[in-house]
Amino acid sequence: MDDSVDRRTFLAAAALGSAGVVAGVSLLGPSAPRAAASAAQPATGRGRQLPSAAPNFGLAKFLDPLRIPAVIQAHSRRNSGELTITMTTARTRLHSQLPETTLWTYEGRFPGPTIEVRSHRRLRVAWANELRGTVPLVAVRAPYAQPTPANRPGYRAADGSLPAGVELIDGVADLPPWNVVHLHGALTDGGNDGWAHNGISPGRTQLTEYPNRQAATALWYHDHAMAVTRFNVHSGLAGLYLIRDEEEDRLRLPRGDHEIPLILADRNLDTDPATGALTGRLLFKFQYLPASGTTAPVTGPFTLVNGVIWPHLDVDARWYRFRVLNMANGRFFRLDLVDEAGTVHNDAVRIAGTDAGLLPAPAAVPVGGLTLTPAERVDLLIDFSRFPGQRLRLVNTGASIEPDIMEFRVESRRRADSFVPPARLSTSYVRVAVPADHDEVFVATTPPGVAGRPHPEMWELKEITEPGELPMHFPEEGVLQVTDPATGRVRTFRTVARLFDDTTTVFVDRGRWVVWNLIQLGGAPHPMHIHMARFQLLSRHKFGDLTAFDVAAGGTTRPLPAPGDGPAIEKHEEGWKDTFNLWAGEWIRVAGRFEDATGQFMYHCHILDHEDEGMMRPFVVHPPEVSRFHLHPGGSGHHPGGSGHGGH
Repeated sequence: MDDSVDRRTFLAAAALGSAGVVAGVSLLGPSAPRAAASAAQPATGRGRQLPSAAPNFGLAKFLDPLRIPAVIQAHSRRNSGELTITMTTARTRLHSQLPETTLWTYEGRFPGPTIEVRSHRRLRVAWANELRGTVPLVAVRAPYAQPTPANRPGYRAADGSLPAGVELIDGVADLPPWNVVHLHGALTDGGNDGWAHNGISPGRTQLTEYPNRQAATALWYHDHAMAVTRFNVHSGLAGLYLIRDEEEDRLRLPRGDHEIPLILADRNLDTDPATGALTGRLLFKFQYLPASGTTAPVTGPFTLVNGVIWPHLDVDARWYRFRVLNMANGRFFRLDLVDEAGTVHNDAVRIAGTDAGLLPAPAAVPVGGLTLTPAERVDLLIDFSRFPGQRLRLVNTGASIEPDIMEFRVESRRRADSFVPPARLSTSYVRVAVPADHDEVFVATTPPGVAGRPHPEMWELKEITEPGELPMHFPEEGVLQVTDPATGRVRTFRTVARLFDDTTTVFVDRGRWVVWNLIQLGGAPHPMHIHMARFQLLSRHKFGDLTAFDVAAGGTTRPLPAPGDGPAIEKHEEGWKDTFNLWAGEWIRVAGRFEDATGQFMYHCHILDHEDEGMMRPFVVHPPEVSRFHLHPGGSGHHPGGSGHGGH
């Protein structure tokens, strides 16, 4: 039986509070999540009731006000398009009932200040590393065991000893500051993108230039250092970056105090072994199954918004605009707006934009909630005029520990508010029509256990077109046969790279359209982020049967059958994006044009544990006039038409 975790299984089991699905990874085997899914068919529409809250581990919910990150106007008279942002070690309270937490921060704040720029106006940033000490968290491995979830706070026994199966992760406590900043979603040259190997130590500065030649949107900056991104971001190194333009200005969307960032994250905290009290120290706890060693991405029981655990926000009875970012290492959020009785009011919410810009028109929240995977952004409009004097909650119905995120406290008096969501948002938006002359890249993700390797992997594929190149026997490690849903033709692919430092195989000519074919062969879902361009989702297909992929052998025993149509593409999914979630058994196609910047870039799963464990690869964009002289891995000049080596 296939043990993949599809979207319905993952979200339904999590909504029930089933600890058998942790951040999208099946830890209890194939049967438990399926049972949970069948037991939790979500009700539709307004009036859906949500499950009751889970333990709060001693912290009062909604006690503290939401903190609003400071805003830096990059093109003000004071800054004139040049900034110095300093990374510093700071101490702050994540909750007023906690001791201070030591963090690595930008400008002493968690999250960092919101940088605001104008479209098509260049910004130069000097990212100065003045961090000190070693990484401010404790990292452990803990066995998953029912009925106590392994991502509860703390990890030691009452006498201070380590329980059976719990161990400190060797080397993490010694990690020094070594950092490189990536502006996620920026269209900038490779030298400014935050190449993972280009980390800098304290006393050094990373110099970057961002052209900002893109439409109004919410980007975010975060650490991207090779192999330690998960620890550095978890320690606090992230912040929002807003691009403004005239198209957005003309819409007169809520601004000022009525436009608020909501940066979502989750964290775990250490406890005092003698008293059990929370110490405030960040705890990075891997969960694993002792029998197989299979691990789940790190998640935590405490949900933070703008660096505050379970905050509240006093709001006027009028429309607001919220710039929402999922900054979590591995947590998926399924967002619902509910009242004190638990009744869902998503009909008061409109989706105005996604990762890379405004939608053509406001979109409704999908039935069952809005799923936001790590690194995704969403631009929400919420009408609080319908709820004077009420308290509403933003909740995560995909949470296995605690659904509550934050509380909105609506004022009692009604206000005059002339704002009405416009019927048309982005007049510059066009739905992509990919030209016939384009390139194709094929990438497959695999579940843990392939050929005995413990982590999921990401394979770059090259199509085998000559009969003499076909394997003599199947399965062969790294060789996949799939049936193309468009033509019904069986296509054979060989894996040409799977580790970050393997030979670069994907080369793109500047100005070319490229369709990325992302194929998920089972296991956890993967939010896939491709640097340097904006993309649209073209199609989603779903394999009904993945048993042809032999996990132990690492190849297909027979061609995977043609996938059928997957879940329909929602209206908000038609927008420009840079991160796409790849659910189990899906084949999605996303298209983007590499029309501006050049250089070497990365693409990867944005579950940071997966990224650091190997699910990241490079690609190159260069001028077409140069590509004919470039010697590719085969030894001859690069094909002038495009990628060639990514499955062209």
